[in-house]
Amino acid sequence: MNNTLAKLAANTWVRIGFAVVVAVVLVVLPLVSSKYVNYQLSLIAVFGVAILGLNIVMGYAGQVSLGQSAFLGLGAYIAAYGVVEGWPIPLIFVLCAVVPAIVGLLVALAAARLRGLALAMVTIALPIIGIPLAKRLREFTGGSQGTTVSWLRAPEWSGLDHDQWRYYVVVAIAVLMFLLARNIVTGRIGRAFRVVKENESVAIAMGVSPYKYKVLAFTIASLFGGVAGFLYLGIVQYTSPETLSFHTSINMVAAMVIGGSASILGTIIGAIYFVFVPNLANQVNPQLTALVSGAVLLAVLFLVPGGIVSLPRRITQAIRAVRRRAGGSPPETPQSPSDRVPAPATTRPKSTEKKNEGKRQGQ
Repeated sequence: MNNTLAKLAANTWVRIGFAVVVAVVLVVLPLVSSKYVNYQLSLIAVFGVAILGLNIVMGYAGQVSLGQSAFLGLGAYIAAYGVVEGWPIPLIFVLCAVVPAIVGLLVALAAARLRGLALAMVTIALPIIGIPLAKRLREFTGGSQGTTVSWLRAPEWSGLDHDQWRYYVVVAIAVLMFLLARNIVTGRIGRAFRVVKENESVAIAMGVSPYKYKVLAFTIASLFGGVAGFLYLGIVQYTSPETLSFHTSINMVAAMVIGGSASILGTIIGAIYFVFVPNLANQVNPQLTALVSGAVLLAVLFLVPGGIVSLPRRITQAIRAVRRRAGGSPPETPQSPSDRVPAPATTRPKSTEKKNEGKRQGQ
């Protein structure tokens, strides 16, 4: 079964067909869905980009980052300020990507030499510092009340509703970011990330600088967080200090683990979990949201430590184990020449004995 799936996955035409089907679904879906569904799907794209950046620095590079919400909030605030000031949207997008990346670079230059709890404490400080800072800088952030904007409206020529237009803009940018991330993690940089994650001493022996690639991983994650902030403001049309909350960072880390660490597909699954599971729990009982999220996280960690993305492999392994047990004794292994028992000597035919007896009598 695994061999068949591997052959299908390696087939170029199968990949192209799958990509076409996904593209058609993404294009048609907002046209037949309600505004609420379009909103939820757009949020999946938004937090998918944010979790993707987190997955690059934690899943692929093996570093600890608990402050991704700070970069998401920073990107949202830059976008809000740019919209209020009437800046061009392309300029706003570039600033939302570049400024958080620079901030992440500066933090990484100081923090990348740390490990374990020390590194975690530095990243935790980002949202903790960011919230009071956002409340004080009222001229730029709107203070505790936040900033409400109205932008990314559908042009008249498109014939689309505002929610549909925002969905297409957000999903298009998210797809580009996922393609960029895929090229990063499957290329030379991604291989260097894996070596650093596995063993820094081996990385140094191979000529790979752990410090350099740690800094690079943090910078890339910060850039993705800033882009996610741009997309967040496009969908929610509002940002406040709560956008930077540490609680959001922890939920994104949990979503990454539940979906699957070091996996692009796992990131998408994690984003779906991040958006839908809390909403479903809220509809049942708002007081049980944290309990449900914690229960799901524990279940995934115990049953599928590799995340939901590894579930098919775990099922296949379980089926193989059951088949081996039900198949009886394993086949006999061939013996080596030294272990073989020599065959017993066979009796000589009677005709041969008579000939030999006649020869002896003639002599």
